[in-house]
Amino acid sequence: MTLDVNDPLNRPIEIPPRLAVVVISGGLDSSTLLHHVAAQGYEVNPISFDYGQRHNKELKFAAHQASLTEGGDLRIVDLPFARDLFADSGSSLITKEDVPEGHYAEDSMKATVVPNRNMIMTSIAIGYAVSIKADQVALGVHAGDHFIYPDCRPEFFNALNMATIYGNAGFGSAALTLNTPFINWTKNQIAARAVALGVDIKNTWSCYKGGRKHCGKCGTCVERLEALNSQEVKDVDPNFVDPTQYEDSEYWKEVLDEA
Repeated sequence: MTLDVNDPLNRPIEIPPRLAVVVISGGLDSSTLLHHVAAQGYEVNPISFDYGQRHNKELKFAAHQASLTEGGDLRIVDLPFARDLFADSGSSLITKEDVPEGHYAEDSMKATVVPNRNMIMTSIAIGYAVSIKADQVALGVHAGDHFIYPDCRPEFFNALNMATIYGNAGFGSAALTLNTPFINWTKNQIAARAVALGVDIKNTWSCYKGGRKHCGKCGTCVERLEALNSQEVKDVDPNFVDPTQYEDSEYWKEVLDEA
């Protein structure tokens, strides 16, 4: 017996793809997140933000990482008000204040806090997710962020996740949630995941100073160097060599020795 393909009952069931909005800055953590979510079978919809940061060099790296995923066209959202509106915070990321050097665990790194940045950006990403009926909004916050950034802590995202559910009931995907898979991971573990996934690490940007090369001295550079030279990475690939170019590739060792 031959099936009539024109009969609606005989047509194959089309299952819509699972969609994820992934917030990506172009750094190591968020780039790893993008490929981590894609590897789980999601169709990723990457989104970045130009909020008047000291430099927006990382956005071209975010676009590059997005281009490596299937259908991952990067959406860049301009937030031109942030630099002027939040200037009184003195954040070195949106003012001309010097970017602190050293390890992220140092109190001086609080100078890099941009007030309520994650709340603002995540809220926009949620709106985007609702509009395209995505299943999740993924963010690359990790355990190393908790000390410095109040809006990177589990308590914040637990509350925001509930607000997402209550605030969007009846719209978009009924199952829309915030996904923070690295929130209890160390930077070393994220770096190891990046190596395991084959992330194009050379084409990620972490440095706050935005020079021709990574400076090697700001908090994000020190943390990046420590992670990419960690035992966790060596456990994944004993032959891995950090492909990043740094102005100073030894300073991080001095910082760790002083800790």
